[in-house]
Amino acid sequence: MNKPKAAKRPITVSKIIAENRRARFNFEILDTLEAGIVLEGTEVKSLRINQSNIAESYASLENGEFWLINSYIPEYLQANRFNHAPRRHRKLLVSKREMARLGQSVDREGMTVVPLKLYFNDKGKAKLELAVARGKKLHDKRETEKQRDWNREKSRLLRDRG
Repeated sequence: MNKPKAAKRPITVSKIIAENRRARFNFEILDTLEAGIVLEGTEVKSLRINQSNIAESYASLENGEFWLINSYIPEYLQANRFNHAPRRHRKLLVSKREMARLGQSVDREGMTVVPLKLYFNDKGKAKLELAVARGKKLHDKRETEKQRDWNREKSRLLRDRG
């Protein structure tokens, strides 16, 4: 008897810690996925008080593992000598199949893996929403900005008309 395939669970975000809003402007987002992140105790405490920055960070495949590079989680002041390094490389927890797929897209097609959101899910686990993205050229960025301005103007006109 065949078991029905498990449906892909929707990502439930309960508390957003950091968001990389600039990524959607600089990159064309092709695919997203959720990854766990390996943290130390003081890093979790620092995240719980909403102190983090993932704007300049990216994910890289090194030695068969995914790593989050250049993310900033400041030291937890009450931790004293047991603190962590603020810009250390953090291991990402991704399945082997997803890791292979991401590695292929980065190697062959010249794409980048960028973080979009860092958040706590409904179980209280720190998760990172990653995106496989292609860098936009200057004319693509201009086109995106024109489209955004037109949508804003269109909604303003519709609202004024009644």
